[in-house]
Amino acid sequence: MPSVRYDAPAPCSLRADHAAHAAHERNRAASFVLDTAVLAALLAASSAPTPLYPLYQDQWGLSPLAVTVVFSAYALTLLAALLTIGALSDHLGRRPVLAVSLIVEAAAMILLASADGAVVLTVARFLQGAATGAATSAAGAALLDLENPRHPGRSALTNSIAPVAGMAMGVLASTLLVHFAPAPTVTVYALLAALFVIQAIAVMFTTETVRRRAGTMRSLTPRLGVPPTARHALPAVGTGIVAIWSLGGFYSSLGPAFVRLVAPDAPQAARGMVFFTLSATAALTVWALRRTATLATLIGGCLSVLPATALTLSGLHGAGLLAVHGGAALAGIAFGAVSQGALRMLLASLDEHDRAAPLAAYYVLSYLAMSLPAVAAGAVTQQYGLGIAAHAYAVVAALLAMAALAALVALRRRAAAGHPSADHLD
Repeated sequence: MPSVRYDAPAPCSLRADHAAHAAHERNRAASFVLDTAVLAALLAASSAPTPLYPLYQDQWGLSPLAVTVVFSAYALTLLAALLTIGALSDHLGRRPVLAVSLIVEAAAMILLASADGAVVLTVARFLQGAATGAATSAAGAALLDLENPRHPGRSALTNSIAPVAGMAMGVLASTLLVHFAPAPTVTVYALLAALFVIQAIAVMFTTETVRRRAGTMRSLTPRLGVPPTARHALPAVGTGIVAIWSLGGFYSSLGPAFVRLVAPDAPQAARGMVFFTLSATAALTVWALRRTATLATLIGGCLSVLPATALTLSGLHGAGLLAVHGGAALAGIAFGAVSQGALRMLLASLDEHDRAAPLAAYYVLSYLAMSLPAVAAGAVTQQYGLGIAAHAYAVVAALLAMAALAALVALRRRAAAGHPSADHLD
């Protein structure tokens, strides 16, 4: 009877397979880091103009309404991009969408650096919003694709913390350049343009996580994808998102002017730092609450809105600049808690083949809440003064937070009662 021979895998073959696997894992890890850096850089660029608004106002005589229009041009165009091309990377792949978007972002930075008036500034912000909308969805979805099974939840945490950390870095860098650079309205944008070009090149060497599939043109039809399991919580979570992102819009667009109103003798650099206080505190809050239950995180965030608005307004009534920064810090806690809780709830229900579209829905609501109230506040400021606008803004934000809080408490009771639809919110 002939003997049967079983050949063991050659040692060199095993080593080759192991080396290939190790190289693949290193590439995935590098891709994760790069996508995180891209997301942070995009949001840094979005907040970089905040410390420069007082300079623009002094140089070009911009009104508060003009400042909020320039601010909102970015946010509204970003919304349009999210609604139309937010899901494009689900069909074409993450890499090409990111690379093209980053090159367009670099062009927007160059246009911002050369701006000599409100018109050019607004056009540049339109261009920046379109590029950021496309890149934000693609980078955020790529982070979800690259989730490491050994570190569950890391992608969702990164999607929450990278944007607010990026905003903090953008404000801080821009503020320092205002104080130290000879041409602050040029330098910060030139540095960002160079960074985006480098990132666009680097992206082409990262791991592609999506195969091309049909439906590219159909994906351009405006749509918002929301997981069915999360829809019952949208009224509560959506109201909370509107409350905290509207606060972010106030501090980002009118924050420097508010600081000047409270403390006219404060140095130029201090005016932009109030938004840094908010965004840095938000980033720390996201990290600190990363293991806290979703509903508890959301409820705590909504509760923080009330003292945040009260403390901020107290700055107008003799409490001074320290109270304004204290209010900004509490607003940052609210921002970090609510945005993380809402995003965690959404990502828990995402289908792995359609991640960019639901993520775009979250950003659409967020940036809509950030832009439109800011424009309204600019109009009220121009007509009645910033003090009246700030009081009205604070009251509306507090009422929204209270409405969200009531709905979230009801959701918590459903979860405690073991209602199946609330299981993923624990």
